[in-house]
Amino acid sequence: MTSKASSASGGPLATDRSIGTIEPVFEFYDAMPTGVSVAADGRIFINFPRWGDDVPFTVGEIRNGQVVPYPDAPTNIFDPARPGETLGSVQSVVVDAVNRLWILDTAAPGFSSPVAGGAKLVAVDLATNKVVKTIVLPSSTVLPTTYINDVRFDLRRGKAGIAYITDSSISGPGGIIVVDLDSGESWRKLTGHQSTSPDPAFIPVVEGERLAAREKGKPPAPFSVASDGIAISADGTTLYYCPLSSRHLYSVPTALLLDRPASEAAIAEAVVDLGEKGASDGLEADDKGRIYAGDYEHNSVRQRQADGEWKTIAHDPRILWPDTLSVASDGYLYFTANQLHRQAQFHEGQDQRMKPYTLFRVRIDAGPVLLK
Repeated sequence: MTSKASSASGGPLATDRSIGTIEPVFEFYDAMPTGVSVAADGRIFINFPRWGDDVPFTVGEIRNGQVVPYPDAPTNIFDPARPGETLGSVQSVVVDAVNRLWILDTAAPGFSSPVAGGAKLVAVDLATNKVVKTIVLPSSTVLPTTYINDVRFDLRRGKAGIAYITDSSISGPGGIIVVDLDSGESWRKLTGHQSTSPDPAFIPVVEGERLAAREKGKPPAPFSVASDGIAISADGTTLYYCPLSSRHLYSVPTALLLDRPASEAAIAEAVVDLGEKGASDGLEADDKGRIYAGDYEHNSVRQRQADGEWKTIAHDPRILWPDTLSVASDGYLYFTANQLHRQAQFHEGQDQRMKPYTLFRVRIDAGPVLLK
C-alpha cells in the first residue's frame, strides 16, 4: 500500500511553513559547537565546550574549509598546573569593537565546579593572533556552582571598558558578573534574583517532547538553567538577559550594574520583565536597536522591534536548538544549530544527535553593536 501526503480530494495536505531564508555557512562533523563570533573582516570563530565529546581544541577558527585551533594548539590543551594560561572548556567567543577575540573559559568541563584559577576572560589580538590580556575571575564572583555562559562589552566605560557575563548555573544561583577590563576587578549583581533564576513553572517542549534529564529507571528530572542569553543595547544603557529555563526577556540599566555600592534592592527594583519571547539560549542586539532571540521550542529565531513587538525572522526544521547568535558587519545574523536537546543526558543515555551540526546565517540588514 502506498501512502501519499495528499487530501481526499487529491490536493496536497497543509504543512508547517518555513519563514525567512537561512543559509548554511559551515557543517561540523566532530565536536558539538556552541559559540560563534564573526570579525569585521569576515573571519569566523567557533568554540566547543568540553561536555563529553572528543574536543581536541575548545576554540577554533574556520579557515580554508576546516576548523583549526585558535589562537594555537598548545593554548587549547588544558594544563591543571597552569589553569590561567590554558583553556579548559570554553562556552563563548566574542569579537569586540577593537578587533580582539574574547574567549570566555568556564574551566568547568562537564558542568563540574570551576577549576580554581581557571575561569577567565582571554583577549586575543586578531591582527597578531596573540593573547594580549587575561583576566582570571576570583572565587568571589565565580562560585563553586557558577557556569559562566556568555559575555557582552562596552569599551567606553572606565579606562579599558566593561564586560557583562551571565552565570547560567544548573545547581546554584544565577546572576550577572561585571568585569572592569582595566583593573581586572569583578563583582556580582542580581545573584539569585527571580530574573536570573529558572522559572519554576517552566516546562520546555522541544520536538514534541518535554525536555528533561532522563536516566534509565529514574523519573525525569527538570533541566533548570539560570541566566544564559545576554545582549547590550545599541547605546549601552540597557542590558538584556534571560534564563535558559524561561520564556521571558528581562532588562536592567547598566548604570546600576556598574555602581558597585548600589544595593541589591535598588537594582532589583529597576529590573523590567519585558514579557514572553519564547524559550531562548542565545540573545543578541543590532545597531538599529533590535533584539534577537533564539526560540528552541519552535525551531526559530525572533527579532524584537523597537516598539516591543516580536517578529519571527527564521523558522525552519533545520534550526535544531539555535544556540549562540552573532550579528556580523556583513548584514547577517549568524547562529549555531547544535541539537543540544538530543544529547544522551536527555534520552536515557542514547545520543540522538545527527551530524553535521550547522552554522547558519540569515539576512537582517543591520550591523553589530560596537561600543568603543
